[in-house]
Order: sequence, then structure tokens, then C-alpha cells
Amino acid sequence: MSDTAPSPLSDAEYQRLTTAVLASVEADADRWLQDDVIDIDTHRTGGLLELSFPDRSKIVINTQPPLHELWLAAKAGGFHFRFAAGRWRDTRDGKAFADVLSTHASAQAGRPLRFSGDF
Repeated sequence: MSDTAPSPLSDAEYQRLTTAVLASVEADADRWLQDDVIDIDTHRTGGLLELSFPDRSKIVINTQPPLHELWLAAKAGGFHFRFAAGRWRDTRDGKAFADVLSTHASAQAGRPLRFSGDF
């Protein structure tokens, strides 16, 4: 199996992994708001997490249970991720979810932001 081949997940594993990702992203954003790093708001409804930036742009992270994917929508476009080799990987280029999210959040925030989750 290659490093980017999808890992088979049960529905319960998928739910556990995606819930942890959303919670970690939300915790980082809440910490940045509390520490006065950036005025970023979060809104979570089930498997959807919306990050709102000071320029009113948004990043939306959405679970896709039937596909066992995690989707990210940013100003620069949309990205799909599958769990492979212990990480959520972009289905096109294999980049790690945390790296893609950090890149697009930094661009939309106008300052470097690095998500701390190990996902």
C-alpha cells in the first residue's frame, strides 16, 4: 500500500476521526481569539465547521460520511481529503489537511496561522 492509499475506515472510526479534527480546529481558533492573535469566529453545526475571518471571508470544513471524506472550502477553492497513512490527505496531491488548512487560513487572515492538530 502506498503512503497516500486510502485507509479503510469503519463508520465509527470515520466519525471519531472527523469529530477530533473539527474539535482541534475549533480549539485552535478559540485559543487565537482568546490570546488576541486574530479575531476569528467559529460556528459549528454537526459535521460542519465555519471559520469567519476579519475580512468577512470564510473557510468551511465539512464531513462527508457517505464518502468517508473531509472537505475544505476556502477562498482559493475546494479540497477533498481521505484518511491515508494516519493523516487526512488531499485526494489530488496528497498534501496533509493541516498544511492545506494552515496555508489557506494564513492567506485569508493576512498573517501566519498554524493549526496544531496531528491530523
